[in-house]
Amino acid sequence: MESIFALILLCVTVTHVSCSPGPLEDVVIDRYDIPRVCPREVQTGDFVRYHYNGTFTDGKKFDSSHQRGAPFSGQVGLGRLITGLDRGVQGMCVNERRKVTVPPHLAYGSIGAGDVIPADTVLVFDVVLLDIWNTEDKVQTRTLSKPQSCKRLVEATDFIRYHYNGTLLNGVPFDSSHSRNGTYDTYVGMGYLIKGMDEGLIGMCVGETRTIIIPPFLAYEEKGYGTVIPSQATLVFEVFMIDLFNPKDDIAVVVKEVPKTCTRKTVVGDYIRYHYNGTFQDGSGFDTSYQRNTNKVIEGLDEGLRGMCVGEKRVVIVPPHLGHGENGAKGVPSSAVLNFELELLDLQKGVPDGYMFVWLGDSPDPLFPAMDLNKDLSVPLEEFTAFINLQVAEGTGRLRPGMDADGIIKDMFNNQDRNRDGKIVAEELKLKVEEDSDKARHEEL
Repeated sequence: MESIFALILLCVTVTHVSCSPGPLEDVVIDRYDIPRVCPREVQTGDFVRYHYNGTFTDGKKFDSSHQRGAPFSGQVGLGRLITGLDRGVQGMCVNERRKVTVPPHLAYGSIGAGDVIPADTVLVFDVVLLDIWNTEDKVQTRTLSKPQSCKRLVEATDFIRYHYNGTLLNGVPFDSSHSRNGTYDTYVGMGYLIKGMDEGLIGMCVGETRTIIIPPFLAYEEKGYGTVIPSQATLVFEVFMIDLFNPKDDIAVVVKEVPKTCTRKTVVGDYIRYHYNGTFQDGSGFDTSYQRNTNKVIEGLDEGLRGMCVGEKRVVIVPPHLGHGENGAKGVPSSAVLNFELELLDLQKGVPDGYMFVWLGDSPDPLFPAMDLNKDLSVPLEEFTAFINLQVAEGTGRLRPGMDADGIIKDMFNNQDRNRDGKIVAEELKLKVEEDSDKARHEEL
């Protein structure tokens, strides 16, 4: 008896051994293919999923999960498998292949199994382990890489964008955001993801890569998912976090450099010139500087440019709901947080929204005689242009900055030439008066 057990032990511990004992009293295990990395071995109470071929000692096949197209799933050590297989898969690693030879008394004994397995038959199972899990398992996370600076961690109710590769526990891929050329965008902790993914994403930084291993009962359970995720499958995700924000976020402004003298700061309506570099949270760029009028920028950047001095440098972080939103823009994906490095180059006082020209003091009263430079009771475009340019030159009026002056003046003229006869007469001339909450009064031609 002792020599038989010694022989069995030898077969279990060596990678490939041919064993030819006499009448079997216990299972004989031939571990002929063992993976280099084995983080976990099958123990009593574990659930396993494996493929197998079942043959007699003469090589004749009596059963095969491969032919049925579905691996076997069951719990180990609780009598749900034949005793020989219960013992034969103990200590297996995922992706390990072993041959388990089972004596009759640990298989179907003297009764056999119908017309398939005769009585007192030795059975040989060629097994490859695909999955292993236990009801006590928890979501496992392992950080593969992480940026040195991590200013913010993923929390429940955050909206995130990430890339991922999804595989089964044996390494077989089932999905990848990279293959679709688009990030996966979702809320965390609000039921949009499987439970294990919701849990595994918490605490990640933008720029972090993490492996998340999810047991079946926190994934797709017995139902699986289509043809790619089988029933009771452990899932492995390698996740790279691209973006992170919360719908309650406002813009964030970080002042980097302020000049020693600052005579005036930007306010609503000013025309400015500034340099900027636009990047996403992962550091990749999407745009760089060119002149732009403040009324054409996204809401968050417009707000972030306020209160700047000429020569000041600052960083403005704009959440998507104050940027390009769910629609994105050219070069900007949906729901992207935008970072802007800004430097204010020039500042000109603007005019109120909707105005093309404002008086810097009181307008001439009456206005038409002052405009009618040659006193012929009519003002054509050339005379109107000369009058407006004179007001700008003398500092009594200001045109809307950042636009073509001749174009603005022509639009102003067309607004007053109500009968479209190419000239303005006194009866046509009207002032537009706007009074705002700041008790400022502006009169426009």
